[in-house]
Amino acid sequence: MGVLIGLLIAVGSLIGGFAAMGGHIAVLWQPWELVIILGTAIGTYIIANPMKTVADTGTAVMEAMRNATPSQAHYFEVLGLLYALMRELRNKGRAEIEQHIETPYDSTLFANYPSVLADRELTTFICDYFRLIIVGKAQAHEVEALLDEEIAGHLQDSLKPYYALGTVAEALPALGIVAAVLGVIKAMGAIDQSPALLGSFIGAALVGTFAGIFCSYAMVGPISQKIKTTREKQARPYIVVKQTLLAFIGGAAPQVALEYGRKVISAAERPSIDEVEDKTISGGGQRAPANDRAQKEAA
Repeated sequence: MGVLIGLLIAVGSLIGGFAAMGGHIAVLWQPWELVIILGTAIGTYIIANPMKTVADTGTAVMEAMRNATPSQAHYFEVLGLLYALMRELRNKGRAEIEQHIETPYDSTLFANYPSVLADRELTTFICDYFRLIIVGKAQAHEVEALLDEEIAGHLQDSLKPYYALGTVAEALPALGIVAAVLGVIKAMGAIDQSPALLGSFIGAALVGTFAGIFCSYAMVGPISQKIKTTREKQARPYIVVKQTLLAFIGGAAPQVALEYGRKVISAAERPSIDEVEDKTISGGGQRAPANDRAQKEAA
């Protein structure tokens, strides 16, 4: 919604200001100039990027338009799932938890956290690292290095539309000049016509330069930045998982490990300690063992 509001303000200010200056709004409507600029931009975008990135760009733009970032409720589910898995592993051992992480979509435990299950990549991420914990041979620093590498790779892949659209935004002013040059060529071909007709051709050509600059700095550039912000926020649950699991591997009780994960949630969505305990532990019908509470108080 914010993207649409911003675009409406930008376009409205542009057209309103131009009209207030005494300009004729109809002059700005040059569809073939837009075809040259946007068509060339789309064509070069397809040339420069894999089709997977091209397809993901549409998804990324829609996510940016909807501001599809993790909500506090989603973080509660991530923390709740991690707590349930850690508690199962600590209290019941390897055999009990294996049935959940090997077939998460058939697991009664995972079924309690539908927003996590809806994100297949995050579900796979959680299951993979619980397998490493079950094996019990990986050192904490080795797991941390692997987590960092995988999260960095995931973020890099998710930001490909941002980098690609940023390149297009940089190229659009030049494409506007290309459209303007073609308009000038057309005007020169009509040099023997009346000054009024020649003036309309030159005006149409200059609209190409304006359109390229406007599309770059007022549309594609800001949308690409919004994609970056959205995708970075979508990667935050992975960091929550990382910090929680590292604390657990280091010997922290499940309830204490959740606090490590809670701390890396962005301030705007970060719940309080009491909210986490209510929603993920007490609220989930699972009371923390006495030794878990003792460790939390000691921490």
